[in-house]
Amino acid sequence: MRRLAPFSRLVVSVALLSAASLPVAAQAQIAPPPVVAPGNTLLTVSADGRSTRAPDLAVFNAGVASTGTTAGEALAANSADMNRVITALKRAGIADRDIQTSNLNLNPVYEQRQPRPGGTVASQEPRIVGYQVNNSVSVRQRNLGEFGRVIDTLVSAGANQVSGPDFQVDKPEPALDDARMEAMAKARARADLYARAAGLKVVRIVSISESGGYAPPPMPMYRVQMAAAEAAPTPVAAGEVALAANVTVQFELGR
Repeated sequence: MRRLAPFSRLVVSVALLSAASLPVAAQAQIAPPPVVAPGNTLLTVSADGRSTRAPDLAVFNAGVASTGTTAGEALAANSADMNRVITALKRAGIADRDIQTSNLNLNPVYEQRQPRPGGTVASQEPRIVGYQVNNSVSVRQRNLGEFGRVIDTLVSAGANQVSGPDFQVDKPEPALDDARMEAMAKARARADLYARAAGLKVVRIVSISESGGYAPPPMPMYRVQMAAAEAAPTPVAAGEVALAANVTVQFELGR
């Protein structure tokens, strides 16, 4: 039998050691299954809980679209326009920490080609005739009673892109805790129901997991046109927001 060189033996030994260690590492990442007493049953139940609150925060976007014949001209015009918008926000009582740039982009504006007789368009490359800059900030309005007035102030200051609001609860944990309590109560009631139907009883809770708090999608977005500055104050109805929690609970059922 041919003897391996020392280096070859080292390579083979390392390879065998690595192969032997793989199952152990893989098993370490797999949680062991729940253990219940012999003859008992494991029941897994998922339940949702929901809690509603009056919102105390409105998040919206405000910005300006500016154009120019060159990129530099468009950026300069947009910078001046956005400075007026941000100044208006601060004068309306919005704190610096509640104003954050959310979008800034520069795009070329192409010449609108007219179709030739017969409905075809010339095949040459479209010509750039200018540039457009879109710049917007995300704003958190904490005084909802002033929301309509702030929107009107922004439009008067030159904002031509205003969208929102997304009504939120600034500190959602208490509402989420209520939702968690409701979810757990529902899970336990459902487990008791299954246990009675099977002629068993709930022995203990084996595990509890939460999929995380959830807020429904924001209210439909609307846009404020420039003419709004000349109309009556923009009406805003905050309504209420719902927060929810989902829990998955494993119960041990026995006699």
